[in-house]
Amino acid sequence: MSEAHLPQRAQLRLQASWQRSQDYGVSVEEVDPLFAGTFDDESLFFECGREALAGLLVSLPGEPVSLMLTDPDGLVLSRVSGDPSLLRALDAVHLAPGFAYAERTVGTNGLGLALADRSPTLVRSAEHYALSLRGYTCAAVPVLDPATGRVEGCINLTTWSEQGGELLLALAQSAASTTSALMVARSSGGRSRPPARGHVFRVEAPRLEPGSGTVDALSPPWQDALAEAAGAARLGRGVVAVGETGAGRSTLLAQALRRVHPRGRVLAASPPAPQDSEAWLGLWTPELGKPDTAVLLRDADQLPTWVAEHVRDLVLRARVRAAATGAGSPTFALTSAGLDTLPAALVGLADAVVVVPPLRDRADDVMPLARHAARRARGREVAFTPSAENALRSCGWPGNVGQLIEEATRVATRTDVVDVRHLSADVLSGSTRRLSRIEAFERDEIVRVLARGGVSVQEAAAELGMSRATVYRKLAQYDIHLPRAGR
Repeated sequence: MSEAHLPQRAQLRLQASWQRSQDYGVSVEEVDPLFAGTFDDESLFFECGREALAGLLVSLPGEPVSLMLTDPDGLVLSRVSGDPSLLRALDAVHLAPGFAYAERTVGTNGLGLALADRSPTLVRSAEHYALSLRGYTCAAVPVLDPATGRVEGCINLTTWSEQGGELLLALAQSAASTTSALMVARSSGGRSRPPARGHVFRVEAPRLEPGSGTVDALSPPWQDALAEAAGAARLGRGVVAVGETGAGRSTLLAQALRRVHPRGRVLAASPPAPQDSEAWLGLWTPELGKPDTAVLLRDADQLPTWVAEHVRDLVLRARVRAAATGAGSPTFALTSAGLDTLPAALVGLADAVVVVPPLRDRADDVMPLARHAARRARGREVAFTPSAENALRSCGWPGNVGQLIEEATRVATRTDVVDVRHLSADVLSGSTRRLSRIEAFERDEIVRVLARGGVSVQEAAAELGMSRATVYRKLAQYDIHLPRAGR
C-alpha cells in the first residue's frame, strides 16, 4: 500500500487491518461478502441517516460519489448516487444494500475499518486489501447514539480511485454530524424508536473467532471443551455445544471450527422469525457441504419443527453427496441450551455433545475477557484496580460472558483505570431474586455512596438517611460486596 502520505497513526491502523484481514482468511483477489437478509428500516438512525444523505446528495448533482448508510456490522442499509455508472460498478463488487461489508468478510475497506476502530477512516485505492476494490476510494465515519455512545452504524462515501480523498472524508463527517444532530433533536422531542418489524437475522462470520482479536487462551475448563469440539469437527462429526445462554457456546464452536479450517469460512446462522424462515434457509444452505466452509447454527432449539426437519434433510443430503464423491463430510455445528431441548429432527445430527461451563465456574476467565472487551471498546489498554478485579471475579454473572462484556464495555468508555466505584450495582450485588423498582433504587444508592471510597458506614448512613444498623441489614439483604469500608 502507498504509505508516504499517511500520518503514522493511519499507517498503523491500516497495517493492523491488513494483518487481521489475512488472519480472517479473506481473499486478496475479489470480495465475497455475505447477503445478510432483512434489517430494521424503521429505526431512528436509519430515518435520520437517510435524511442526511438525501440532503448531501442534493449538493452533489451528477458527481461520481455513492452515499451509503450501514449498520454496526457493516451491512449496507441504503445507497444513493447521481452516477448510474458508479452504481453499476459497485453492484459488481457487491457494495450494495443487503450485503455485509465488514472487515472480516471483505478485508480492509473504509466502512469496515471505521467500524472496527470506531474512528473516521479514509481508505484509498491501493490501501484496500482486495484487488477488486482498488478502483475506489472510500471515506467512512461511525455514528454514535447520542444517548448511549453505542455505535449505531456508519456513513460511507465511495468514489473512483482517482478522485480526491480528503474532501470525501470531510463530506462523510458532515453527514455523520447531521445524522447525530437529527437523532438528538428527535429523541429530545420525546419520539420513541419504533420497534423492529420481526426479527433481524443475519448469516455472518462469527465475531469472536481467532484472528478477530478474541481470547482463546482461557482457563482449563474452556480449553478442554475447545479441544473436544475441535477434535470432533476434525473427524467430520456433527458437534452441538450446550450450556447456558451467554456462556460462549457460539464462540467456542467458532474457535474450534477455525482450528479445523484455518483459512476457510465459518458462517453463523441465527434463527429468524417464523415468517422469514424460507428466506433464511435460502441464504446459508447453499454453503453447506462446500469444502472450504463450515456452518454454525446458533440456538437451534429455537427453530420451528418444520425448519428443523428441513435442515436435517439438507445436512443428510450433503453427507450423502460427500460420501459419493469422496469429499470430506460437511462441517456442521450447532448450539442449544441442552440436548433435551433440541428439536427431535436435529438430535441425530449431534454426533458429539460439548458442555460449555458457565462463567461462574470459570473465575479465571473473568479478567482476560474483561480486559479484552475494555480494550476493544476504548481502543487502548484499560487498567483495573485490585478492588475492581476482586469485585468482578466475585460476581456470579447470571448473564454469563454477555453480561461481563456489556459491563466491561460500559466502564471502559468512562475511564482508563476502572475502580470499584465505576462498576454497576448488579455486579456488586449478589442478590438473585428480582428486585422491585424501589428496592433496585435503594440498592443502587447504597452502592453509589459506599463505592466512592473512604466513606465509613456511619457516614454513608447519614447521607442515606438510615441508621448504621439499617445499612448493615441492607448490605446483607442485597448481598452487596464492596472493598472493606471504614467502620
